[in-house]
Amino acid sequence: MARRERTRHLIELGGLVQKAGLVDLADDDRATLYGALLEQAAKAREDGDTLALWKRRGKRAFDAEAEGSETP
Repeated sequence: MARRERTRHLIELGGLVQKAGLVDLADDDRATLYGALLEQAAKAREDGDTLALWKRRGKRAFDAEAEGSETP
């Protein structure tokens, strides 16, 4: 059961990468996507405010989607 839950979680994370437009932006190149994610992780480690900013932006986008409007 834990394996199924982990698989679902990973699929959902991949969906977020797609939803954010990164797959199209990087022309579906995994090395580019991985590099971008590594750079963002490094940035978040250096600046504690980065995670809070991302969380606010993500919450606004989810809320806008739930209301049926476009992502801010």
